[in-house]
Amino acid sequence: MTGFESRMPIEDEAMVKEILGRFDEHLKVIEKATGVRLVLRNGEIVLSGTQNQVEEAQEVLNRLKNSYYAFGEVTLEEVNRVVRAVKSGEAREEEMGRDILLTTPRGKQVHPKTLGQRRYVEAIKKYDITFAIGPAGTGKTYLAVVMAVVWLRQKKISRIILTRPAVEAGERLGFLPGGLEEKVDPYLRPLYDSLYDVLGLENTERYLDRRIIEIAPLAYMRGRTLEDAFIILDEAQNTTPEQMKMFLTRLGFDSKAVITGDITQIDLPRGQESGLIVAQQILSGIEGISFQYLTGADTIRHPLVIEIIRAYEIAGGKTGKE
Repeated sequence: MTGFESRMPIEDEAMVKEILGRFDEHLKVIEKATGVRLVLRNGEIVLSGTQNQVEEAQEVLNRLKNSYYAFGEVTLEEVNRVVRAVKSGEAREEEMGRDILLTTPRGKQVHPKTLGQRRYVEAIKKYDITFAIGPAGTGKTYLAVVMAVVWLRQKKISRIILTRPAVEAGERLGFLPGGLEEKVDPYLRPLYDSLYDVLGLENTERYLDRRIIEIAPLAYMRGRTLEDAFIILDEAQNTTPEQMKMFLTRLGFDSKAVITGDITQIDLPRGQESGLIVAQQILSGIEGISFQYLTGADTIRHPLVIEIIRAYEIAGGKTGKE
């Protein structure tokens, strides 16, 4: 059916400006995604297209209204996320339950934004060991850091340990100039960035100074038993099977571990098995361990990143390496 039209009254001019975007940038995204034509006319938003297109666009607009009333703004990132959610048939956030995990020092409320992210957060709460596997921008590391901070504030653990393999240095850091911090800083910088966003610079530095938070390369986990801690292993696709086994067997009492990685971005030498892939194969049936898989639908980044991920998925996950 074509030629269908629907009208939505404008209840709040400021809200409409946020939803449609500066220079109508959000409007164009909604029109392109749903196939409708949106026009402001006599205090109404007029939607034209097929009945299915119009109903889909109405759902997008209604969800964006809810976002506006919840957060006071609507970003392009939010528009793209809502469009993806509607087109994939994802339930509304109020039906899923909007779970605010924490509020950052800058006032940003952090909550799972997709069903995949929600399942991931729930798995972290429930399981002692959670693997999160998925492409860039799906919130694997960031949400793990958020949950670690939540656990720390609730006094469920007494320290946070973040680690990742320094593959480019072969985990043999002695030949690099400077002290330990200078040697590993380039490899661990993304973890610092997440902490700074969640805790703020001052709080992060204070926790680091007091050893409540520790950031170290994976090689420095060997021989330790990590109790009463929330441990995050990032970039786990770049571990060897031996390193992965070493890390997992560090887990002590009253601890929780989250392992994140993207199996399409393995930087190990040719012929070297990834510890993350091996762990998938041999640990998936163990009670107490959860494997969560995030996809391009969970990507919360610039819309072009979503298109790039989708293109690589269609191409079979190739990274361009020979």
